[in-house]
Amino acid sequence: MADINPSNKIPARPQKGLYLRKQDLRRGIELMFFAYRDFTGEADDVLAELGLGRAHHRVIYFVGRQPNMTVSDLLTILKITKQSLSRVLSHLVAEGYIRQEQGARDKRQRLLSLTYRGEDLEERLTDLQCKRFAAAFSACGGEAVAGFQDVLANLINEDERAALQARYPDLFE
Repeated sequence: MADINPSNKIPARPQKGLYLRKQDLRRGIELMFFAYRDFTGEADDVLAELGLGRAHHRVIYFVGRQPNMTVSDLLTILKITKQSLSRVLSHLVAEGYIRQEQGARDKRQRLLSLTYRGEDLEERLTDLQCKRFAAAFSACGGEAVAGFQDVLANLINEDERAALQARYPDLFE
């Protein structure tokens, strides 16, 4: 792979008032790419051993966060097609990670929850990623963590941010 930063040094941080220089924006994009690559890497290795991928991980994670969520809610969160979700969800149900039940009030509703096997996998994957976040947060301190979370929140489309605030009030505290 070509080295896009021949000096192998992280470029200097932007000075106050200079956050919108192209090189600073590119630095942010590149750091996000490499951070995401490494953040997902360990989980990807575990998933690969099980014949699963990132799409499976996203479903397991969000179903684990909201037991008995509807398929419709999951589609809204993931912003994927029914066809894409159906393929992944069918596989997770067949492999015993997710359980589907009919809604009590609306029989057309499918409520999703993790099985014990799904809970174990979700915990294993989340623990790996929590350790990475804990190390990074500890290295940077509280002010940096708050700034990082603000940046992430502001990368979310404004209309979507409002919807997410309603669904996950503690996410934007």
